[in-house]
Amino acid sequence: MSAPVDLVVGGMTCASCAARIEKKLNRLPGVEATVNYATDKATVRLPEGTSIDDAIATIEATGYTAHLPAPPAAEPASELDADTLALRRRLLVSTLLAIPVTVLSMVPALQFTNWQWFALMLAAPVAVWGAWPFHRAAWLNARHGAASMDTLISVGVLAAFGWSLYALFFGDAGMAGMTMELSFGMTGATEIYLEVAAAVTVFILAGRYFEARAKTRSGAALLALVNLGAKDVAVLRGKAPNARELRIPINDLVAGDVFVVRPGEKVATDGVVVDGASAIDTSLLTGETVPVEVGPGDTVVGATVNSGGRLTVRATRVGADTELARIGRLVEQAQSGKAPVQRLADRVSAVFVPIVFVIALGTLATWLALGAGAEQAFTAAVATLIIACPCALGLATPTALLVGTGRGSQLGILLRGPQILESTRQVDTIVLDKTGTVTTGRMALHGVHIAAGVGVAEAEVLRLAGAAEAGSEHPIGVAIVTGATDRVGELPAATAFVSAKGFGVQANVDGHLVLVGRPRWLADDWQVGLPTELAEALATVEADGQTAVAVAWDGAARGILAVADEVKPTSAVAVAQLVALGLTPVLLTGDNPTAARAVADQVGIREVFAGVLPADKVARVRALQSAGHVVAMVGDGVNDAAALAAADLGIAMGTGTDVAIEASDITLVRADLLAVVDAIRLSRRTLRIIKSNLFWAFAYNVAAIPLAALGLLNPLIAGAAMALSSVFVVSNSLRLRGFRPAAPAAAAR
Repeated sequence: MSAPVDLVVGGMTCASCAARIEKKLNRLPGVEATVNYATDKATVRLPEGTSIDDAIATIEATGYTAHLPAPPAAEPASELDADTLALRRRLLVSTLLAIPVTVLSMVPALQFTNWQWFALMLAAPVAVWGAWPFHRAAWLNARHGAASMDTLISVGVLAAFGWSLYALFFGDAGMAGMTMELSFGMTGATEIYLEVAAAVTVFILAGRYFEARAKTRSGAALLALVNLGAKDVAVLRGKAPNARELRIPINDLVAGDVFVVRPGEKVATDGVVVDGASAIDTSLLTGETVPVEVGPGDTVVGATVNSGGRLTVRATRVGADTELARIGRLVEQAQSGKAPVQRLADRVSAVFVPIVFVIALGTLATWLALGAGAEQAFTAAVATLIIACPCALGLATPTALLVGTGRGSQLGILLRGPQILESTRQVDTIVLDKTGTVTTGRMALHGVHIAAGVGVAEAEVLRLAGAAEAGSEHPIGVAIVTGATDRVGELPAATAFVSAKGFGVQANVDGHLVLVGRPRWLADDWQVGLPTELAEALATVEADGQTAVAVAWDGAARGILAVADEVKPTSAVAVAQLVALGLTPVLLTGDNPTAARAVADQVGIREVFAGVLPADKVARVRALQSAGHVVAMVGDGVNDAAALAAADLGIAMGTGTDVAIEASDITLVRADLLAVVDAIRLSRRTLRIIKSNLFWAFAYNVAAIPLAALGLLNPLIAGAAMALSSVFVVSNSLRLRGFRPAAPAAAAR
């Protein structure tokens, strides 16, 4: 099976169209396809030996158009596409013609002699040209022995217009002096229905236009992602110091090129800083407002903004391989798929139209059998056809998905597919990896303990220990150097540096032989023991789950340094919010039990699994699932990948490894547990919006069809109500654009 291919599908006017195309594609041997009405796209997986041309031919044979999507434009696209603009023109012309027809039909005082013929002249273009998209779709469906929501609209408009022609040319409606009055029900049935044919067309065109506008607005987040990237870049050509800058289009940049990023400019593509130091504003991609400090050797991501100094960067990934492109693909995949809750809407849409025709014919026959006039029976049947059109049902899920996933991408929350929405609702247990998830993954100096009576100040211990560790690349050594520099300032130079791998370092600093390392190493290799005070400090540090580092010089131990992985500032607030969402947090780590418990106590987690190997992480997740829990797993490392895949819901920190991200269902661009809270809240809210949309769409049809069949709705009112139901569903979905991320300060208060 090949990788999925997206096709742009033209001519779809309702959810039934999408269902028909999907059905036809899935009949091709080995083909797996989903068609989304809201995005006008088909996602197709083809078996070996099947060409994408076969899929395109199948779609065209069904009566629609299909083609491969064009590359993203270098310039921002206009707010409305050509089809939407054409729909707007059709709506405006139809509205101008329909208003006089409707007013004349409703206000008897304005009905001059032979007004009905003037109304016919205005209504004919609306019923034929204005409603042409519905007539065309109905004809295409009829050719394939099918019916859709457009069929209902077309038949309703043509029936009202055809009856009016019959009444004008063969009945009494064409006589001079004829007048009629508006009736909301069927008790005062009029002789012609030109206002129904014209106004219903306008109402439904308006609904379709606002749907198209909403689809454009819903997909704006993906368009914004495409347009975030730089359009050109200043590359360095030639060797230093004679290298010169040359500005080229971004599409000409290749991996390995070295480019310049000046203050205020966007980083052109993903890369590694070669020279310079600056602060990078990543808020466009991550939603994180605090700039990230970078220097030589640090990675930077395309489309982020250089807030400080001049940087020289070597491109590592360009074009479709960049982080920005990957985010765009994930967002589009999520928008193009279908949530399980949508399957119900698809099944209903497939059988709804034939049922409505049966109801409409039954309505006509029943009214005639009860002795009502042909006009009254006909009016009730037309109203039933018009009111039944389930456009709102077809829009209920995809519009909410478009808006929800688009808003998520703006906040750095990337859903791999719409089925994730159901998973977030069902999850009751969330397993958190410790390092890099709850903690920063970086060691930091937490405390200094000195021996009483040795006459040494804390600052001196830090100064000499920091100087001795300056040549070390070990994370603990880096933490000591950073902590010492922050507390005492500039450190003295060290000589004769020697590293004992895994144990510690030695160096000459200010005429002293300084030893920094494991207490056991000092005792065994250097015969330097710990005095009572330091031995007690060692026990306290280890009991707190921290790493103890002994400092000695001139043959005597002078202090104990406490080094530990830092808990992220927002982790405790995030855990509290996860609990408030009804989730039970579990800490899962390969670290020792003491360190794991210390971190768990800091953030408010009760259940801890420590000393767990990568393979055992999967077993722990499986055990929770076997106990009846629906498990979400949050991690960032290679050792988390299998557990992320095994969990019911895998959430990967975007700063983690590629294999962890690929194994997850949700990727968080922000390396912050509050982003996990936001992801679950947004997913659940999107699902609630979908369900409320479906409820109102179903309730609307269930309530309105009987009213129309009983003769309590005029076709004009039915058309307006049907159009408004679609607008309601779209408006309800657009509320997701106002979703706000969790605020740490507010939560802490």
